[in-house]
Amino acid sequence: MSARFERSGPLTEIASYPQWAQDMVAECDPVKRTVVDHELWKVMCDSTPSRESTANFMIGIWPVIERFPAYMAQSLLKTRYGRSDGDDLARRWLVRNIRVEQNHAEYWLNWAEGAGIPREELLSGMVPPGTQGLANWCEEASSRGSLAASIAATNYAVEGATGEWSRILYDSESYAAKFPESTRRGSLRWLQLHAAYDDTHPWEALEIVCTLLGNAPKATEVAHIAECVKRSYTSMRILADRCVQPSRVLEAQEGYQAAVAA
Repeated sequence: MSARFERSGPLTEIASYPQWAQDMVAECDPVKRTVVDHELWKVMCDSTPSRESTANFMIGIWPVIERFPAYMAQSLLKTRYGRSDGDDLARRWLVRNIRVEQNHAEYWLNWAEGAGIPREELLSGMVPPGTQGLANWCEEASSRGSLAASIAATNYAVEGATGEWSRILYDSESYAAKFPESTRRGSLRWLQLHAAYDDTHPWEALEIVCTLLGNAPKATEVAHIAECVKRSYTSMRILADRCVQPSRVLEAQEGYQAAVAA
């Protein structure tokens, strides 16, 4: 088998990727399900969360939304044109998509305001205790991790799981009804973009990771990428826990510390 990976099948079919990548995705899926199947999305759709819960969600995730172009820029700094197929693929993709993320930040602020949280609270307020883990991890992965690890942790794991929970909220008529019809479209623009069923970003990120590592990477390299992906999912789940039960500060912090030590 050639060590060089070159996708031959459809982008959005897992069978198009090396066996090690298929195994890694399957290994990480139970951790991903703790995010996608989290009770938070049902609470947001079927009831009216407390203002504290809503603030924890909107303000707690804001640092990740605001910094996401920077995470990608730090990945871009690791590329070298012409060094490898993976570097060239990553470079083109990152340059093309960094600017798109800037608009997403404004859309998140609009969603927060529609949900009753003024943008001043996101821009100037303190991040709720127990919600910082995801932003801290994304910063660490993008600044200190390898190119493959940073893209796997942020563009594959975080964007992938976010696309799935976004669909749950965007497809919910009861959730949409919480917003006045006159402002609903603008308030839900962020959700609409991330809930797109044809969103290929996570798949493109997986293709970049596979192109960087090839068909036959070392077992230790694969294990490291898997741990980075699972740590992203775990950090997302802890943040969601904090939103469902706003008083669980200590428990959320202990959970994050356990994830870091694992």
